[in-house]
Amino acid sequence: MKDMIKTLHPEKKQGVNISRDKYEIIRKAIMSELRTNKEMTFMKLSRAVEKEVRGKFDGSVMWYVTTVKLDLEARGEIKRVPNSRPQLVRLAR
Repeated sequence: MKDMIKTLHPEKKQGVNISRDKYEIIRKAIMSELRTNKEMTFMKLSRAVEKEVRGKFDGSVMWYVTTVKLDLEARGEIKRVPNSRPQLVRLAR
């Protein structure tokens, strides 16, 4: 069986099981973009990740970005900027 990871959710909702390889690809891309840009709207982040992994990723990049972003929030690695519209995200540390 493939190596899987159970994702977390910042609101304690049910996580999902996804491939650890896919998780790591998306996680690295999200963290790289946020290190470079400090703070990004969720849509800009999603588009940047999609561009970065194009041709190297099989599956719905947008779905994985959303899932991994929520997991990273729950783990305290990234956070939403309070009261931002559209939603802004940045590194927590």
